[in-house]
Formats: sequence, C-alpha cells, structure tokens
Amino acid sequence: MLTLVAFVVALGLLIAVHEYGHYRVAVACGVKVLRFSIGFGKPLLSWRKPGSSTEFVVCALPLGGYVRMLDEREAPVDPAERHLAFNTQPLRSRAAIVAAGPAANLLLAVLIYALVNWTGIEEPVPVLASPVAGSLAAQAGFKGGERVTQVAAADDEPVDVLSFEDLRWRLTQAALSGDDLTVWFSPRDQAGVRSLVLPLSELQVRDADATLFQRIGITTPWSAPVVGEVVEGGAAAAAGLHPGDLVQRVDGHPVADGQSLRALIRASVGAEGKAVTQHWDIRRGQQALSLAVTPAPEQQDGAWIGRVGAYIGAAPQMTTVSHGLVDSVINGVVRTWEVSWLTLRMMGRMLVGEASVKNLSGPITIADYAGKSASLGVTSYLLFLALISVSLGVLNLLPLPVLDGGHLMYYLWEGVTGRSVSDVWMERLQRGGVVVLMALMSVALFNDVVRLAG
Repeated sequence: MLTLVAFVVALGLLIAVHEYGHYRVAVACGVKVLRFSIGFGKPLLSWRKPGSSTEFVVCALPLGGYVRMLDEREAPVDPAERHLAFNTQPLRSRAAIVAAGPAANLLLAVLIYALVNWTGIEEPVPVLASPVAGSLAAQAGFKGGERVTQVAAADDEPVDVLSFEDLRWRLTQAALSGDDLTVWFSPRDQAGVRSLVLPLSELQVRDADATLFQRIGITTPWSAPVVGEVVEGGAAAAAGLHPGDLVQRVDGHPVADGQSLRALIRASVGAEGKAVTQHWDIRRGQQALSLAVTPAPEQQDGAWIGRVGAYIGAAPQMTTVSHGLVDSVINGVVRTWEVSWLTLRMMGRMLVGEASVKNLSGPITIADYAGKSASLGVTSYLLFLALISVSLGVLNLLPLPVLDGGHLMYYLWEGVTGRSVSDVWMERLQRGGVVVLMALMSVALFNDVVRLAG
C-alpha cells in the first residue's frame, strides 16, 4: 500500500507541477486556458474558480496531463477572442509557454535539493570500507578505514567531500567522464593527509550500473565487524552467534571491518557448493570466544557463495550535512544541473550504442523506488522526487515531436526560416514521434518486467 500511495503522490505532484508551468505562463501571456487536467480518461473531480474560464479536472488515469488552450487549429474561435488563442501569439510567447512545463520540473528539483541542503540530511561519513579484492581501489593502495576529505577529477580544483554519498556521486561523475580521480584522505589511526589517484579512465565505463562500484572497489562506508540481527534457523544461530558479537579473526586472519567479513563469508563455499567450516574468534562483552561457523551454500548469478543468516556489520557512523540558505539554493542549482547533464549524457550514450538500453526504467521500477524511498523517511522521498522531476524535465525537452522539445524544435525552425512547419510535415513528424515514444516505453516496461522477474 505504501508503494502505491507513494507512487500516486509522486506522479500526481510532478505532473501537476509540469502542467502548472504551462498554465501559469499561458495565463501570463494572455492566452485563454479552457482546461487544466491531471490524468486522462473519466473525470473524477472537476471545479472552476469564480470568474475563471478554466476548468480544473482530476481524471482516473494519472499517467500524464494536459493544458487545453483556446486554439484555432483545434476548434473554431470567436473573432472577439482570437487574440486570446494560442496559435495567434508571437513566437516568443508560444515558445515560453511550451518550455514552461519542463522548466517547472527543473525548478521543483532545485527547490527540493535546496530544502534538503538547508534542513540537513543524515548521511554516512566518508570513511572507506576494505576495498574489493583486485579492484581499482585495492590496486591504487587503499586499505580501508581512510577518511576522505577532498577529491579532484582530472585537472579540476579539489572539492570537499561531505559524506559517503557525496563521494559516490563524485566517483560516478568521474567514471562516466573517463577522468582519473585524485583522492585526499586521512589514514585510519594516523595523522596527516595523503593522496592517491584512482585511474577511473582505465575502466572505460559505459553504464552507471550496480557493478560500477564493485569494479572501482568502493562499495560501502566503513563499519565494525559486528554481528547484527540473527535469523532463527540460520548458520549464525546454529553456531551460537549473538547480536553484538565483535568478530576479530576468521581462520586466524584479522578481520578489519564488516566489508572484509562479508567477503570472507561469501568466499567460504568450496567447489560445487560444498560447505566449508570457518573458525571465528569473537568478543562478546568482556568474553573471548572461538566458534565454528559453517556458512550455508547459495547460488547467486551462477556462482556459489556463503550465507550465515545474520546481518553483518554495525551501522556506519553518520553525519548531518547542511548548508546556509544561499549556499543551499546554489547547491540545488548545481545538483539539478549535474543530474540533468548526467541524464542527457546517458541518453546520448544509449542512442549511439555506448550504453545499454537496460538503463531505461518504466512505471513499475519507479513505483518500487517510490515505495522504498518513502519507507526510508521524508528526506529520502524528497530526493527521489527531485531525481524523477529532473528526469521528467529533461525527457520533455528532447526534440521528439510529441514532447515539448519537439514543439520547441518547430519554433526554432519557424524562427530561422520565418515560416511554420507545414501541416503535412507536422502530421508525419507527430506520427514518427509517437512510434519512437511507444518503442521507448515498451523497452522501459520490458526492463521493469525483467527486473521484477529477476
């Protein structure tokens, strides 16, 4: 139920903001608006403000919306109201009305990012867990426990890293740009600051998928190797492990953190899924114990791994990241621009075959993320709304005839040539745009189903 409510609220809000952008600028330009609709199909709610000519409607199918304006191309217009029709407006007014929808979504994202930056958000401190064995970070010399203070991509100026999520964002941007990243950090239990270079250009990244951080080797923030919740009937319960047990050694090898302990558990299964018993040295309060733990074999992606039936790793140390009002607004603009540019680059890579179309997501995946973000709290849900609002704004600016960007493309032609696109070509382009849009929607829905089945 939470997923459904979160999805409907998100979709309704983002569509309402988009259409309100069109509506508000249309009214400001002196265009008569006949209907403002959220959704399609049978109207569920309908009202009209006193003295207004606009009918406001909420319909049954909340997968879009529209603003219907007085227009001679759609129906006869009273000569006395011809100056109020959309098609009689100057080019700059028509372009402003069309661009206002995507602009409203981008503005909403700026406001949400600014609000989150201003009120503050709890995020893990940028302390690195043990790097994935054989990864870029391991080869570069990272050991785990380093607290990252600054990073710099290529020849850019160093920027402060405020949290682990901030670090992940910087890694993603640098990897997709093919830039090496210089990382400044304070080594664990040591004074001073050192720097190492992550040669991200060697990865030749095409997609920002789940494997990216595995290849980089920086996957999670540092956490103590503590046993959390133990599942009844699992290997951890059978071995006598209790929540709060601190794991110090496995088979005589020191355990640095939760990440390294998870790696040892996963690697505990022998050939053909044979269970292998490990000897864990733990500390329970003031008591030192040695327990025999036999992780249960489990197949994942065609390979055998070990599971103990317990949450491994303590909660990471958190920090509150917040800014002043002016800085929050500036950061909101910067983050909206960064997400927009990243979205455009990924779309461009998919278009030329440099990125997989598996990155496209449809309503099922969006609904799933809406529910998950809402379950994590208001801040996570707001950040989800900002991300989807940026995506909606950028998508609608694409030069596809059925989208706002397509209409802006027509107006650009009109501005350059001095004449509008002919009705014949308009119809052809609209049909082609519908075909392309339906194909994209089909691919996105197929990806949703594959993810759901997986």
